[in-house]
Amino acid sequence: MSKMTGPKGLTRRQLLSRATAAGASFVVGAGFLAAPNGAWAKETVALKPETMATLVQMARDIYPHDQVGDEYYVIAVKGYDTAEAAEGIEAGIAKLNAAAQAAGHDSYLAAGWERDRVDILRGMEDDAFFQQIRGGLVTGLYNQKAVWPIFGYEGESFSEGGYIDRGFNDINWL
Repeated sequence: MSKMTGPKGLTRRQLLSRATAAGASFVVGAGFLAAPNGAWAKETVALKPETMATLVQMARDIYPHDQVGDEYYVIAVKGYDTAEAAEGIEAGIAKLNAAAQAAGHDSYLAAGWERDRVDILRGMEDDAFFQQIRGGLVTGLYNQKAVWPIFGYEGESFSEGGYIDRGFNDINWL
């Protein structure tokens, strides 16, 4: 078995265990994205693994829901992992990382505090890249039927006769 090394000569196992203990999302090897709160991996097709990890973190910071697992954020941004979109996404992430560096961080992912990352994003609110990702997340994240129960949403009501007969009058707090 070959020995993969991470930063400063760490073995892959050491890198994984230290990053997991630190509670960070991290990238290991080409095309493999991992996070400590879920046993899942995402193979990237056209984007660099670091870019996909940054997109997932960006998605979490734009629409933060502690009760929603990373896998749903990965699903929400996986549409950007195409040959057609890759160049623009890579350029947008480079711009995001440049803004993070201007704020004193090595990269957007290296900004360990959510408040710092949100400040970086606020500085880019008017940027077309930010608006593209934010807008795509509205449907990419919230149109996933698997997340609806997390928010208490029962789904569309038209097929059930509408909301009048399905929860509209459930006002028990009056």
